[in-house]
Amino acid sequence: MTDFINDCIKANQEIYEYINTHISNDDLQFSGKIGFGGDKSLKIDFKAEEIFILYLKKYGSIYSEESGDIFSNTNKRVIIDPIDGSDNLASNLPYYGTSVALEDNGEIVAGVVCNLSTGILTYKTKDEELTKIDLKTNKKINIISIEKPKFAIIERAYKNPKVCESLYKYDIKYRSLGAIALSLCDARNYNFVLFIGKIREFDIAAGLYFCNDLNVYKNDKFLIVAKNTHIFNLVKDTINKL
Repeated sequence: MTDFINDCIKANQEIYEYINTHISNDDLQFSGKIGFGGDKSLKIDFKAEEIFILYLKKYGSIYSEESGDIFSNTNKRVIIDPIDGSDNLASNLPYYGTSVALEDNGEIVAGVVCNLSTGILTYKTKDEELTKIDLKTNKKINIISIEKPKFAIIERAYKNPKVCESLYKYDIKYRSLGAIALSLCDARNYNFVLFIGKIREFDIAAGLYFCNDLNVYKNDKFLIVAKNTHIFNLVKDTINKL
């Protein structure tokens, strides 16, 4: 497992360096292809995918948001979103990253999420608790527990005004940031994380693995993650009534 995490770190360091030293306007243009996940893929999405494949193909089959199944012939899968929030990256909004999960016989055993705008990488394995490192120094970062969260995260809020209006009645502040893996990665810092719409495996596999000590509810329409049980039930009940 240590080798897998180290290779994930190296892959993210290469992507991070490329974005900060070599990226061009051409990288941020539409590639001409619709990715396997259904979104318009930018050239940088495929560039990042190539880097991940180079480092991680030895650990099993690859299942990527951009190309779907790659090398699907083992009991282990590496589930990747090469660039989470690529539209944010293309708009110079500093909230974008990568997501990698290792699945062994149908069970997620490791997750890695990297915020490429800050250079902070978070990982967790079946043998190691949640850990954060600085990509630039490889040094571990202290994880600060936010005791009183200030707001929630509602991804795709723009498509769901009725949900937002219903939650506003409870004076709930929220942000809609556009990178679900990053939002799930730090879900314990927020009142809750709510994702509404089609849920794709590569969007949530790693981030949700970090949340197995939190309250989680997922169906085919939405995903809720919250640390506080009262808030979790409030949000769940409110949405289910709509």
